[in-house]
Amino acid sequence: MQALGNALRFLISKAIGWLISVKSVPADIEKELGIDKNRPILYLLPTESFADQLALHKSTQALGLPSPYDGIEIEGKERKRRYFLTRPQSLFTRRIAKTSIEDVFTEYFHIHREHPELDLQILPVFISWGRSAGKEKSGFAQLLASKASPNWLRKLMIVLFFGRDNFVSYSPAVSTKQMAELHGSDKQIAQKLVRVARTHFQRKRQTLSGPTLLERSTLYNSILGADSVKQTISDEVKQKGSSYEAGRSKAVKYIDEIAADYREGLIRTGDRVLTRIWNKIYDGIDVGHAERVRELAQNGHEIIYVPCHRSHMDYLLLTYVIYHEGLVTPHIAAGINLNFWPAGGIFRRCGAFFLRRSFAGNKLYTAVFREYLELLFNKGYSVKYFPEGGRSRTGRLLPPKTGMLAMTLQAMTKGINRPVSIVPVYIGYEHVMEVKSYMKELKGKTKKKESPTQVFSAIRKLKNYGHGFVNFGEPIQLNQFLDESVQDWRKDKMEDDKKPKWLTPAVNQLADTIMTRINRAAAINGTALLATCLLSSKTQIMSRKELVKSVKDYLNMFQHVTYSEDCTLPDETAVNLVDRTLALNRFEQSEDSFGQMVSPKDDSAVLLTFYRNNVMHMFAIPSLIMGAVFANLKMQKADILRLVETIFPLLKREYFMHQSTDEAKQYAEKLIDYMKSVGMLQQQGKFICPPAATDERFHSSWLLGRAMQETWQRHAIVLHVLETEKVIGRAQLERQSQTLAERMSALFGMSSPEFYDKNVLSAFVNALRDNQHLHHQDDGNLAFSESSLALKHAITPLVWPEIMQHLEQI
Repeated sequence: MQALGNALRFLISKAIGWLISVKSVPADIEKELGIDKNRPILYLLPTESFADQLALHKSTQALGLPSPYDGIEIEGKERKRRYFLTRPQSLFTRRIAKTSIEDVFTEYFHIHREHPELDLQILPVFISWGRSAGKEKSGFAQLLASKASPNWLRKLMIVLFFGRDNFVSYSPAVSTKQMAELHGSDKQIAQKLVRVARTHFQRKRQTLSGPTLLERSTLYNSILGADSVKQTISDEVKQKGSSYEAGRSKAVKYIDEIAADYREGLIRTGDRVLTRIWNKIYDGIDVGHAERVRELAQNGHEIIYVPCHRSHMDYLLLTYVIYHEGLVTPHIAAGINLNFWPAGGIFRRCGAFFLRRSFAGNKLYTAVFREYLELLFNKGYSVKYFPEGGRSRTGRLLPPKTGMLAMTLQAMTKGINRPVSIVPVYIGYEHVMEVKSYMKELKGKTKKKESPTQVFSAIRKLKNYGHGFVNFGEPIQLNQFLDESVQDWRKDKMEDDKKPKWLTPAVNQLADTIMTRINRAAAINGTALLATCLLSSKTQIMSRKELVKSVKDYLNMFQHVTYSEDCTLPDETAVNLVDRTLALNRFEQSEDSFGQMVSPKDDSAVLLTFYRNNVMHMFAIPSLIMGAVFANLKMQKADILRLVETIFPLLKREYFMHQSTDEAKQYAEKLIDYMKSVGMLQQQGKFICPPAATDERFHSSWLLGRAMQETWQRHAIVLHVLETEKVIGRAQLERQSQTLAERMSALFGMSSPEFYDKNVLSAFVNALRDNQHLHHQDDGNLAFSESSLALKHAITPLVWPEIMQHLEQI
């Protein structure tokens, strides 16, 4: 009988096996879920299905797990390895029959009483086909939508349509040994296990497929029926003398302009297209800490993704990664500039909703947009928006725009029936397709308007982009955040036309927390490391041997003294990393009789600043330490730490660094100890000195000390203008600083237009203001102070002498 069953399974497997392609989530179940492959494993699935078992078999083969078809010997008796909660529906009724799973587990727990050393791992597995949640109204989509226990005919159709879009999702194993130690009889424990498993699989289905899609009529009725929208229309009728129907029609146009028209089928098609594109242009996409998001989704959280924004690729890459991590793709807030034919319609059907750059003065648009956002939250859709508002042209994080965050907090406090969590996301690249246009815009060239020609031109040029990086930062649970930062926020009722006093400071604090957590989850990559080294070099050219040595020293430094637990480093040797990065053909390589040399390509040094700036916050404190020691030739450790204490608050504000000042001093102390242990610094009596010029660590130490030089120069320029003018308006301070920075850039060949970028200078002025280095006068002007002078004295030794000499002569 067993042989006949095996033969039948073999024949059916051959018949439909070619239809099924699986993706296992997570890919590393040992690391993420703690599964021990050496201990006995049982599989628990929601429904008995031949196709599900076949998909599980393919997945276990790829992961090195025992096949579900194999038996398992437990205490001398051969038993099955796979079990199910229910049987599929019959063909003619909707009745779902239960299996004897409770009796099976009751028996296992009874065995535990006799053999307490036994410990089985019950591994819950959810098989998803197509991940279609269906619509509110019945139709063909509902026939293929995710159902608890479809009959064999419906399952056959699902496999025919979605066999290539299959996810095998594993959850943490349940230890039968631990379960057996719970209070209650064996049967009661088994019943509890089955009950928890049913709830778990229901949540898993929601996590993978998402909520039921909204019908258009439901969307219109929900938004147009909202009190705030009706009131705003009525107010416009009174003010402009128009009819209510005209106002309502205007609101409908706004809904059509804003709202997404999510199509799961297009997501599936887009996945196939993007897979081909990624395989063409990237040699890998590294994803970090995705388990955090899966845990939130499993626990029923409303998830809001807030990534940094460095490229138009961000829209596609993050959604692609989320999809392949077994999560529902989010609705994406996109600028109205991307709503052009044909891209706008495609983006809208992939979940994009569009917003104008400014809502100022348009109360009806604001009301409609806010209600739409609240509707998404309340219906359980995950959402993604970019807190910076636009793409960073410099590679560093931009100051956040707080409008969407404010709407998020308003929606949450008005009542969302599930916990809300914001997930900061770091996105990085070894090559960004827009980087040349960014540099032109920073030099004053007008930004080109997005168009079909621009899109097709960009697609045609896509090639050899190296690695992409997506790191999910530490989530922020909004209830917990407000409990810690705002007293009695639950008692202060939120109204659309009246904001509570706590909202603006809370939003600003939330925005800053998000940006610091994005940078805390940074990914160091080859292009960023090579750019940092070459731009720090006096001539912007290095021997390949020196380059590999410096890269190795910096990787070792960050491995031994980690910037944060969330940041990620390349998982390869320095030699391989340099070779792979040079193979991207973004650097000039030449050779003489002494060996190979590496430099930026002609006129491309300025482009490298973008990649350097992606990770400059990680180099800030190490560079400050090394720069101070090289500038002073010898310093006591206490003096270095005092310098860190003085300057770090400015760096924290400008570079969105996560440490407190005390934590930064502790981090600096660890860095100093490490640098001394490997010879990057030397201890001579009570003084710390740079290594000798003949030391093998000298070059990488010297480069590290120069990495932040442009930052110190920019700071010195602003402080020089302040000292010269004594009292000055903020706008004038920024304007004069920019003019002076442009002159210094022309005279001394600064490699980046960000050196005199107004936004960067403004960020430093903000940091001076926030840290009380400026006096605010009654007329709004800023005054140079003793604190400003002390800061200038601290920064001046870090700046090249020729720069300071020229500043003093102006």
